[in-house]
Amino acid sequence: MGRLIRASSVDRFLVDKGHEHSEFEGGDWDPGVRVAQSGRRIVHVFWDGPGEADQLAAITIELREAGYHVQPQQMRGGGRRRLEVTRP
Repeated sequence: MGRLIRASSVDRFLVDKGHEHSEFEGGDWDPGVRVAQSGRRIVHVFWDGPGEADQLAAITIELREAGYHVQPQQMRGGGRRRLEVTRP
């Protein structure tokens, strides 16, 4: 079973790597990363904006190099792509 993980730790890591947060302004999302806690052992990472697949692939490499376990996912019904991040 995976260890506890906090969205704030993953978020801080991504910001330190130069990623900016997405923000909802003027009725639309500005490009950037968004991190959400999903239980005690899972964090989801989203990319809002163009190049979603490429950005998530680059983020996957960075997170794996830092020792995180990353599983790319697509939400049900052809929904958004996201990364499921855990600590081994």
